[in-house]
Amino acid sequence: MTRIREGSETTRPSVFWVLAVLVLPLINLSVRYRITDGGKFPRSGAFVMAPNHFSEIDPLVMGVLSWKLGRAPRFMAKASVFSIPVIGVLLRKSGQIPVSRGGAVRGNEPVKAAERLVRNGQMVVVYPEGSLTRDPGLWPMRGKTGAVRIALEQGIPIVPVAHWGTQALMPRYSKRLSVFPRKTVLVKIGDPIDLDEFRGRNLDTATLNEATTVVMEAITHLLEDLRGEKAPVKRWNPAEHDQKETGRFEA
Repeated sequence: MTRIREGSETTRPSVFWVLAVLVLPLINLSVRYRITDGGKFPRSGAFVMAPNHFSEIDPLVMGVLSWKLGRAPRFMAKASVFSIPVIGVLLRKSGQIPVSRGGAVRGNEPVKAAERLVRNGQMVVVYPEGSLTRDPGLWPMRGKTGAVRIALEQGIPIVPVAHWGTQALMPRYSKRLSVFPRKTVLVKIGDPIDLDEFRGRNLDTATLNEATTVVMEAITHLLEDLRGEKAPVKRWNPAEHDQKETGRFEA
């Protein structure tokens, strides 16, 4: 495990200390981290952390990973969660960002949140896939553009992260947590993705999709290293499969 530097976000009193008291005991009891290239994880400055996503427990596991590496994690979270008593207050106080159903963001909050990130030198965790992967083999599926939009609009790095093992803790689509025996979660941190070729361009759909493809390829390569196998040549496209299932697909 990479040593946390003194003066990191985790050493400063904040509402995250309350969250850590609630979450850390459970994760430490049930998860053993094996981190590769932890030194690549930025210890200061604003950036977007972009992990793969295949279990409902992923945000907790990745949030604790960030905390152990010295950074206070902030997520794009479902807006409905913010209405839960106590939890909603903690989410707001810790700077989590509400996202309404379907991926739309409430008001102008993501823009304001991104500006705060840069101003305060904070990080945000954005799952580029937007939801749990639907790929049968749990490989990263086609990504959405939220992560690269924040990175490009704010001029901050986007760091790819792959992990493997949370499916043993909580299988995809399951609500049942398997705490014992303790599970090993493999993590690999990638180099910040070079998005220079997209900076200065009009951030239209084509540009954002192209940049998102670069991010998804980086995450997939990291996951291939962790799993010791190759991902399918063609990335799973949820929209394409939905069209086939409803008979609306056109070749």
